[in-house]
Formats: sequence, C-alpha cells, structure tokens
Amino acid sequence: MVKWMRVPHTLTLLFSMMLLAMVATWIVPQGFFETQTLANGRSAVVPGTFALVEERQYLSPWQLLTAIPRAFASAQDVIFFVMILGGVLSIARATGTVDALIGRLLEKYGEKPQMLIFMVVFCFAMASSFIGTAGEYIPFVLILVALCKAMRLDAMTAVGMTVAGYGIGYGVSAFNPFTVLIAQQIADLPPMSGNWLRFAIFVPFVLIGFHHVWSYAKKVLANPANSMVADLPCPLGTEAQVNYPPLALNHKVILASFVGTIALVAYGIKIHGWYLYELSACFIGWGLFAAVVGRVKADTAAQKFIDGAMELTTTAMLIGVARGISLVMEDGQILHSLVHGLSMPLSYVGAEAAAVGMLLIQTLLNFFVPSGSGQAYVTMPLMVPLSDLLQIPRQVAVLAYQFGDGFSNMIVPTNAVLMGIIGIAGIPYGHWFRFCLPLMVKLMLASSLVLVLAVMFGYGLDIQPVVS
Repeated sequence: MVKWMRVPHTLTLLFSMMLLAMVATWIVPQGFFETQTLANGRSAVVPGTFALVEERQYLSPWQLLTAIPRAFASAQDVIFFVMILGGVLSIARATGTVDALIGRLLEKYGEKPQMLIFMVVFCFAMASSFIGTAGEYIPFVLILVALCKAMRLDAMTAVGMTVAGYGIGYGVSAFNPFTVLIAQQIADLPPMSGNWLRFAIFVPFVLIGFHHVWSYAKKVLANPANSMVADLPCPLGTEAQVNYPPLALNHKVILASFVGTIALVAYGIKIHGWYLYELSACFIGWGLFAAVVGRVKADTAAQKFIDGAMELTTTAMLIGVARGISLVMEDGQILHSLVHGLSMPLSYVGAEAAAVGMLLIQTLLNFFVPSGSGQAYVTMPLMVPLSDLLQIPRQVAVLAYQFGDGFSNMIVPTNAVLMGIIGIAGIPYGHWFRFCLPLMVKLMLASSLVLVLAVMFGYGLDIQPVVS
C-alpha cells in the first residue's frame, strides 16, 4: 500500500474524529427536544418539541482537551473491566488451562475449522439475541486468537467470528432486554411480540456472517500472505506452540468454574440488572479460584495479573478516546439536532422507502449514540409517530431500529465493546474496517429486503395500537 493510502494509528483516527466533532458543533444548528421521564425512570424525547437554542455556544479547543479525561471517567466501567479481564486471563494462562483447552479443541476441530467458526458465530449470536451479551465476549478473544494461531489462521478470523456473532445476535434479536424490549415498550407494543419473524431470519443472517468469516479464513489457510494482519505482530507472540499439555482434572475444574461464572453473570444481568462492576467482581473471583486450583503461587498470580492488565493499556486508551467523540457531540448540543435533521426527509417518501430510511438513520445515529438502550430512548419516540404518519407498522419501526443498532455495533469506532475486542487482539481499527465493511454491506442489503417485505405484508398490523 502506498504511503499516502495508509490508515493512521487507531488513536490518531479517533482523536481526529473528536476534532471533527468539535468543528461540527460550530456548524450544525444546536437544539434540543423536550424530554419526559418514563415509568422505568429513563428519559425519552417528546416528538414535535424540537427547538433551537437561543444563543449558540462554541466548544473551544480547551473543552476538547478536557473532554478526554472526562471521557475516560465516563467509560471507566468498560476500561477497568477490560484491564481486570486481561489480568484474570493471564492468571488462567499461567495454570496451563488455556493451552490444554486449545490442545483439546485442536484434536476435535483441527481439520474442521469451518465447524469451529460456525459454532462460535452461532452460539455468540444466540447469547446476544436472548440475553443481550456483549462485553462478556471479551474474555474469549485471546483464547480464540490462540486457537486460530494454532490452526494456521489469524487474529482477524478470531475477531471476525466473535464480532459477527455479537452484532448479528443484536441485529436479529428475539427479545434482547436492552434493545428490543425497550423499543417495543416505547412503541406501545406487547413485549416479545413479532418474534416469529425474528426467529425465521436468525439462521439466514447467521449464515451470512459465517460465510463472510469462513471465506476470509479459507484464503488465509491457502496462503498466509493473504492475511489482512500479516504485517502486524500477533498479540500472543511469534513462538509457535508445539506440544499442548493434557486436559487434567484441575484444568477441567477451572473450565467448569469459568462456565459457571458465565452462567452466574447471565443470571445476574437478567434477574438483578448487573453490569460491568458486578461482572468484574465475578471474574476476579474466578481468577482467585483458578489460581488456587491451578496451584499458582500468590506472588506469581499477582505478577501475572499485573502483566495481563498492562498488556491491555493500549486498549483502555482507545476505549476512553472513543467515548470522547460522543461526549463532544453532547457538550456541543448537536445530538438532538442530528436526530431531528435525519428524521425529517422520511416524511416525504413512501412506506417501503421510509422503512429502509429508518434503518439508515438508526445505523448513522449509532455512531453518535453507541448505547442500544440510549439510542432507543432518543430515536424511537420520534420514529413511532413517524411510522404512524407513513402507515408503517410500529413493529417494522422496531425492526429497523434493532437492525441499525445491532449491525452497526460491528463497525462504529465509538462502540467501546468493539474497540475492546479489536484492541485485545492487536488489530488496528483501519484493518478491521476493511474486513467488516463488506459484511456490513451484505447485512444492510438483506435487512433492507426484510424491511420492504415486512411493510408489504403488514408485519405487526395485528397488534398495531389504535391511534386516537
């Protein structure tokens, strides 16, 4: 690649986006919607109340600089979760459990990498679809990178199967509590209604993700020079593992406790509303248990934890700066202006085109509001009356929202989970963008087709609320 075409360092790219966001606050009209507090305590915008501010406030370069430490503070839960996971996994590697697991998986799937890729994409998509898992996949990344390295694949394949499962699971979710159920609540639709369509498209969309990752993996298997990360060092070093230890009893106990930890996390999220602080505590407890069962000395475990956390310092930096982009937008009072401006053109097109337009708007807005639930509270109160006006079933508006939010999670650099995953795997954002963009195009075309057919066949009209 010629020098002028090189993608800059991910940190350079993210800071440049912060600069562009600051400039945008000088140009884009500043304004707000009025908000109302819902029964669950969250704030949602009130349609038809958008108004420009009386006097423009200009964000200064000093405010841009102060936004960086504020962004780190805002994203501290994700940052510390990633660093704690790095330390805990370093302890787990010191017990030999990870190497023993990789050796066992190689025995089973060493000659069938396509089966491994499909299983990971399918299982991760299932988990995201049903319980909204996202950051919980971060612990698996280095394990999958090591496994792919042993199978003559690369880190991009490992990240590809992880993120494809995560994004597709969110996009075609059956009843993700953080996206679908919130959007249906705002749209005044019965919870978990319309699941038959989402169940029907789940496997086809998973197959799109699997096909994309496996097509790339085949090229790497055929010729390692085809790897998109051939020019980058492997996060696990260059030494090839030759002999893997047998899967002993203590390794099995540690793996069983890991599965138990994941189950506990899933239970806590669903029943008690746990998030990253509680998740971090669970994995710290698992790391201590693994050290005891794996007979790792206390001082060794402490040093391994520090080493593992230090390895993810770069990832933590990227997550913090990525949060700064949306923070600058909020400070500059242009977030609601962008939502208002993007939604206006939809009122001038037909129902089918408007449904696809909703998908595009939700996709763009996920850059500025990377939180799925946050995006629902900002956009759905506007999309619901707009869908009524255009005679689009509200269930279709919900579908457009979850497509736009879920699929774009795989590519927007403001998504802290994505930046954590690619950071751990040592993949710069520019490399990931080139890998993921064709997959995004495929998913957007497929979801546009689903939305058009959903409008044509009246998906959700049987439960459409009567508008007085």
